[in-house]
Amino acid sequence: MNNYVQSVAMQPSWMTRTTLNDIGQLIQKSTWQFEEDINLTDKVNLSDVQKTSVIRIKCTEKYNTWQEMIACQAYQLCCDKSSSEFTKQEFLDRFENDLDKRWPGRKDIEGTVVHCLGVMRKSNQLEQLSRDSYRLLDESSIQGLDVQTSHDVLTTEKNRDPYNVDSIIKDGCFLPKAKIEKTLERLEAKKNIILQGPPGTGKTWLAKRLAFALIGQRNDNQIKAVQFHPNLSYEDFIRGWRPSGEGRLSLVDGPFMEMIKKSIENPEKEYVIVIEEINRGNPAQVFGEMLTLLETDKRNPDEALELSYKKTDGERVFIPENLYVVGTMNVADRSLALVDLALRRRFAFIDLEPTLGKAWQRWVHSQNGIDIDFLRQIDSRMTDLNNEISADTNLGAQFQVGHSYVTPAGNMKVNNPKAWFSDVVATEIAPLLDEYWFDDLEKSQKAQKHLVEGL
Repeated sequence: MNNYVQSVAMQPSWMTRTTLNDIGQLIQKSTWQFEEDINLTDKVNLSDVQKTSVIRIKCTEKYNTWQEMIACQAYQLCCDKSSSEFTKQEFLDRFENDLDKRWPGRKDIEGTVVHCLGVMRKSNQLEQLSRDSYRLLDESSIQGLDVQTSHDVLTTEKNRDPYNVDSIIKDGCFLPKAKIEKTLERLEAKKNIILQGPPGTGKTWLAKRLAFALIGQRNDNQIKAVQFHPNLSYEDFIRGWRPSGEGRLSLVDGPFMEMIKKSIENPEKEYVIVIEEINRGNPAQVFGEMLTLLETDKRNPDEALELSYKKTDGERVFIPENLYVVGTMNVADRSLALVDLALRRRFAFIDLEPTLGKAWQRWVHSQNGIDIDFLRQIDSRMTDLNNEISADTNLGAQFQVGHSYVTPAGNMKVNNPKAWFSDVVATEIAPLLDEYWFDDLEKSQKAQKHLVEGL
């Protein structure tokens, strides 16, 4: 045992110190597995080595059951968050692909995860705060632990390839490189940007890749995506009281506060929160006092403010410099009010337009095998359609049809380009045009006919 302690003490820096007494308590509560030097069945006198051991605990491919693996991953998620609280969606975002690769063919991964978390709740490992949020009860057992999943599904930060502007273009962005670089510069300087444009211009797609480029690697652990909607409140996004599984209310941090805490605890890293359809909610109400703290020159402890709901007396919160906000906005949605001027002043707005042209043609040809001459025809006809929409005084440029509509999924081979494009027009573009020209359906039908006629 002493040889093990000495050898593990020389392991990489991601391993952290804890006592075997703590680990022993952890073993009683879950199905952890030590590295091969120590097995769960080993009889170890914990008192002989307390406060001297360096232990690496790892979720490995040796687990044969979902319950074992999900229990391990729940503890890992809490370690990564430095918080005892997590949601079902956070768990799925982090581990769904991992579980799918370990047990291919399992159809209801989400249902199985919920069931296993329920088993942990019944065994007093978890407390259910609300329908989809949980708290790890033995919080002390995860302090300082770093639990890694093997099986070559999750990669360490050191092994991740760098991600930059060239990576965005390689992934399939058709914007000029200079515009991508300028957008990234504005994000770094302003710290808050909104990508706005017509439907189908790849706003959400680009938002996440700008976040990766800012971070410097493709790392989902430093990014959180949130969808705004009319029912979203300050209590959902920042902090509020929520019912727990025991019939009482608990004060729970929302996704924005979670990202603030992560950013403060890891000042050497950049974090990004992506807010989809930011104007579908009421941003001024959802952000509350955080709207003031978003300003670039107020991102320091001296500008900290008290929240509407405080966890401790005198608690004050600020937004750190290493937390960035990228929002998206569909400018064609007529049901939405104008963006609050206070919000507009705190964000840089980047316009996105339908982007076809040679870059789009080359990409679709290489990824989907469609002939360049056919793509040129699509390009020409889509451009004619967008020019007609832009010239319509009842519509305008914000109602153009984006390139995403005519960009097949990557690596999807299109064997019959004409049939594929006709289906896209009939099921995606035509309903949109009928809505645009609801009072002149003849004009809509004429535009649809022009798109497909003579191909």
